[in-house]
Amino acid sequence: MTDKKLLAKTERNEGLTIDEIKRYQQLVKPQKHVYGKYGTLKHKYLEDKGLDWTIADLPAYLHGVDKQAEDMYNVLYAKLSLSPQYKRTGEFMEDYRRRTALQHAIEEEILSELIYTEEVV
Repeated sequence: MTDKKLLAKTERNEGLTIDEIKRYQQLVKPQKHVYGKYGTLKHKYLEDKGLDWTIADLPAYLHGVDKQAEDMYNVLYAKLSLSPQYKRTGEFMEDYRRRTALQHAIEEEILSELIYTEEVV
């Protein structure tokens, strides 16, 4: 199949084989997309697993991961900051330790729920 035929096939949204996808990616100059922290981590994880090419609209998916992570952070922060183990005491070092522990707990939850999973919707 020639390059022109391959490009025409993608324009018609016809199914491509793995070899055709790889050839198409070589033909078309990739766009540079900028993601947040969690979108970048998810992209790296998917690349390492070899799953990044299976997602039809990868940039939109990764921006969605960033948005989900931000929402999840806000919800967990509001919920966990009411817990006695994370409440402020008035002592700077103790409050700093508690806030850091809170941020680490939220980060671990986001990483385990959103980033290091192979579930791709």
